[in-house]
Amino acid sequence: MSVLRSERRAGAYYDSIVLMQLQSALRDLDGIGDAGAVMATAANLEILAGNELLPDGAAEDVSDLLIVVRAESEDLGDAALGQVDELLAKRDSGTGGTGTASYRPRSLEAAVKAAPEGHWVQVSVPGRYAADVAGEALDLGRNVFLYSDNVTVDDEAALKERAARKGLLVMGPDCGTAMIGGVGLGFANRVRRGAVGLVAASGTGLQEVASLVDQNGGGISHAVGTGGRDLGAAAGARTALQGLDLLARDPDTRVIVLISKPPEPEIARRLLAAARATGKPVVVAFLGYAPPARHRGNLHYALGLVDAAELAMALQDATAQELTDGATDTAGNERRYLRGLFAGGTLAYEALLNLRLSLQPIASNLSADGVERLADLSRSVGHTILDLGEDELTVGRLHPMMDQELRLRRLKQEAADPEVAMILLDLVLGDGAHADPASEIVAAVSDVPGDGPEILAVVVGTENDPQGLEEQKEKLRDAGITVFGDLSQALERIEHKLAISTTTAESEVPLAALESPRQVVNVGVEVFHDSLAAQEVDGIQVDWRPPAGGNEKLQAILKKMKG
Repeated sequence: MSVLRSERRAGAYYDSIVLMQLQSALRDLDGIGDAGAVMATAANLEILAGNELLPDGAAEDVSDLLIVVRAESEDLGDAALGQVDELLAKRDSGTGGTGTASYRPRSLEAAVKAAPEGHWVQVSVPGRYAADVAGEALDLGRNVFLYSDNVTVDDEAALKERAARKGLLVMGPDCGTAMIGGVGLGFANRVRRGAVGLVAASGTGLQEVASLVDQNGGGISHAVGTGGRDLGAAAGARTALQGLDLLARDPDTRVIVLISKPPEPEIARRLLAAARATGKPVVVAFLGYAPPARHRGNLHYALGLVDAAELAMALQDATAQELTDGATDTAGNERRYLRGLFAGGTLAYEALLNLRLSLQPIASNLSADGVERLADLSRSVGHTILDLGEDELTVGRLHPMMDQELRLRRLKQEAADPEVAMILLDLVLGDGAHADPASEIVAAVSDVPGDGPEILAVVVGTENDPQGLEEQKEKLRDAGITVFGDLSQALERIEHKLAISTTTAESEVPLAALESPRQVVNVGVEVFHDSLAAQEVDGIQVDWRPPAGGNEKLQAILKKMKG
């Protein structure tokens, strides 16, 4: 019959990976059936209980190390516990490194002083302490790779705002990987240097694309991880925007890949605006999001991670398409809004779904996420897309594909609005449709002055339709209307002119942040310290312990004293 033997060490802190290795080493000893080595948190005590390793009377204390073995006899159990220090010492002696790697300061401040050439601090301590450690690193002028999870959303937003004010970068929390100047942080693959830069809210997505680029003969300039919540409303994509800005200014990066799950429309709009402003080809991989087109200007939409890697490889030697050439920066410009007047409901909806990611505010009588519902159908607000074939607008009148009277009146109204820069129309030809829609449109815009809004028309039909495709197009062109054969071309023109390409000035981080790290301070999981040593980077491991021995009341007092 087996017995449980245990030892409790007050104030002895080790990271989770070290404790996992200790558990494994104890299980390998003769006469030991199972073992546990954990910090005595409530959650860890539950795990021990589930594995039938919880000693009688074990109490919670987050600052205590609890070691338990299930042994064939008390003597074998006591002998195993007697080897704990030896097993931990073996683990410590295996830590490699160069230069200051063997020096283990007790404070982050001392570590930073010992690493004057280090621009980065890796933080992987338990989540309840991580924000304070990351904040201290920022105050010491260091960029932060924040691996820790269980950091509150409010703390994340505050850290990133604080970093932006200081011209620093916070990657994370819950950031699994990054590559800066050829050095991998966290869980990173050994990839060759090259011209492809990555900004990713997905750690494994970043690794997948980077590895595929490497396998196909390319290389990575830098890879900025953001953490999964960076693209949420609270953080506002601050790290992603900083990453795009850095890679835009980096001379070694020729193409950028942006990877994430589908962000909210407002966040997507900010990211795409910043991507346009880079002036470099940007591959957009919003996983699970239906791309609006294969490419729009310098934006290239990927169907998945493999496609993203292939596009990046194809584009790295291409000449970047500058959307800013000839485009209108609408900030401070009186004419800045689009009005779309559609007879075709599906065309209106497609336009709405695409433009909501680049134009704001946008309103419609159609419903979609990120779109304001038009309260008064007789009056447009901001950018407006109207489906004139909706039920509420066809009461007592024919569908606008047959009777354009309502659209013609609305066209004149929008053309007279001094805030309107562009008006988008669709002309749908075919049997049963208006016999000559182009002539009516031309008559309606005949009084629009030369400095008025640009009129765009998408003509849908064939040469065999009774109206005649080319004849309709020619009438529109002769009247100065810009004609497109499909909606995608028209939307690209609209985004080219009206989408404001800006970045957040306060978020600018000096390019020095992308220099290959000579020294990195690691606070937390020692495996990351070992990884730096394997890459021949001078790393300093902080001998971190929870402040005040984990006593929350004392921690609060210490915070007030520091404050």
